[in-house]
Amino acid sequence: MASISIPTSSALRHAQLIPATHPAVFKTLHRLSRPSLLSLVLDWLDERNQENTGPYLLSQNGADDAQDAYPPVSSLHALRDIYTDLQAKKGSKRDVVDRIIEGDWRDGISLYQLAMADMQYLYDHPTSQKWTALKIVRLTPSEDKKPPSIPRFHPATFLQNLQREVLPDVKAHYNLDRHSTLPLTILRIFILESPYNTTLALQSRQKAFDSSKTFYVAFPDCSPYVYVSLAAPTIPGATADNKSLRKLMLESIPKAFSKPRERYKFESTSLSARNLDALVAQRGGGRTNAAGGGWSVYNSDSKATNNPLNIQQPTPEASVPEEEPEEPTSLGLKRKRISDASVLKRRKLLATSRFGSTGLPNDGKGIERLDIQIQDPFPSPAPVEDEDIWNPDPSPSSNQRKKGRRSTINIERADDEEVQADGWRPDIRITFQGQHIFAGIRKLVEEGVVVGEKMPGWMTGEEGVSIGVVKEGRIRGFKGSGM
Repeated sequence: MASISIPTSSALRHAQLIPATHPAVFKTLHRLSRPSLLSLVLDWLDERNQENTGPYLLSQNGADDAQDAYPPVSSLHALRDIYTDLQAKKGSKRDVVDRIIEGDWRDGISLYQLAMADMQYLYDHPTSQKWTALKIVRLTPSEDKKPPSIPRFHPATFLQNLQREVLPDVKAHYNLDRHSTLPLTILRIFILESPYNTTLALQSRQKAFDSSKTFYVAFPDCSPYVYVSLAAPTIPGATADNKSLRKLMLESIPKAFSKPRERYKFESTSLSARNLDALVAQRGGGRTNAAGGGWSVYNSDSKATNNPLNIQQPTPEASVPEEEPEEPTSLGLKRKRISDASVLKRRKLLATSRFGSTGLPNDGKGIERLDIQIQDPFPSPAPVEDEDIWNPDPSPSSNQRKKGRRSTINIERADDEEVQADGWRPDIRITFQGQHIFAGIRKLVEEGVVVGEKMPGWMTGEEGVSIGVVKEGRIRGFKGSGM
C-alpha cells in the first residue's frame, strides 16, 4: 500500500535520508579535502552518532556479493579500522567519496551528515561566509532604570520557539554546533520549500540543496549580538523567493528570543566581515567591544603591555628625535632622505600609540572592507577684510562709487548661503579593501606614507564599524551608530 504524505508543522528530522545518488551529496562531500573528509567519516562512525549516521553493515544472514566494489563489513569497529588505515595511506579524494556513496552509505546520507559536512567546510575555510553583526534590543524601551538584560540563549527552547515562527508551507532543518576555538555557538539552518517533511519531498526537488537555501547564525557567549550570514551567492536559476525566505527566517530569530512583556528586535551595528575572530573582538562578550585602536591598551590583561591602568609602570624609553623634513635640492626638487634608525623607531612608536595592540598583520582579526562616506562641509577660504584690499585711488570719491549697484555674483552667492548656510558638502566616498585593512594602514604609518599625528581616529579601527558616515571628523554610523 502506498504511503500518504500529510502536511505537518514539524521540522525536518536529523535522520531524514537523501539518496546517495543525489547531486548535492557528491558536491557537498567532494569540496572537502581528503584529510577533512576522512576525519568527518570517523565522526560519523562514532557510537554517539549512530542514530543519525549509521552506515550500511552486513547482516548475519546476508550474503556477500562477489561483484560488489565495496563489500560491506560486519561490524562498526571493522569499518572504523578501514578509514583509519586510509588516513595513514596516500590516495585520491575521489576514491573516498566513491566508497561513501557506493559502499558504506549506499542507502542514503542523512540531513545530519550533510550538516556536519557543511560545518566541516566552514571550519576549514573560515572566510567562506560573510557575517553581519546585529544587536538584540528591546522592541520598546523599558520604563525602569535597570540596565537592559541580555536574553538568555537556551538551545532547545530557542529552536522550539523558532520553529513556531516558520511558515507552515516551509520546512527547515536545524543543526547546532559549538565552535572549537571561539566562544560562540553556530546554528545552521537549511530551508525546504515544501509542506512535507518526507524523503519524497527531498527527492522531488533537484535544486533543494543549493547554497542559497542554507545560512548560518552565530551566538556569542554573554553578548547581546548575533552574527548572521545572509549574503547569498549568485547561483544561476535562483529566484527571489530564496531571499524572501531567508529574510523571514531572520525576522523570526528575535521573536524566538522574546517572551511575554519582553519583546526584542534586531538593530544594525554597521559591522560586517568574513572573519569571525574580528566580530568576536568587536561585538563579543569581552572587554574589547568599545576599546579599539589606541584604546586597546586598557583592556589588556598581560603585564608585558604598557597598560596605563597598571600600578607599576615600565621604565620610559629614551626620547627619539623628531623627523626632519626633506631637504630641497638646488633644482627645487625634494630629495628623499635616507631614514635612519631613530626615525623608523619614532614612526613605530607613533603607530603603537595610535593602534595599540590592534592592527597587527598576524592577529587574525582583520576586516576586509571599510566603506566611509564623508559629509563634512568643504573648507571655505578665509574672509578678506576691507582694509586688506589695496585701493589704487584712496580719494573719497572712489569710496563713494562703491555705494552703487551690487554685483550679481554677490547676490547669487548670498542666495546660495541662505539655501546652504553650513557650506558646500561634496559627496566623497572612500573604500579600503584588502586582507587586513587596519594592519595595512598601520604599516603605512610606520613607513611614513600616512601622517600618524593628523590621521583621524576611524582609520585606526577604534569606531568598530565597517561602514559609516563621517560628520565633523567622527563616525556617525550608517543604519545605526558607531561606538
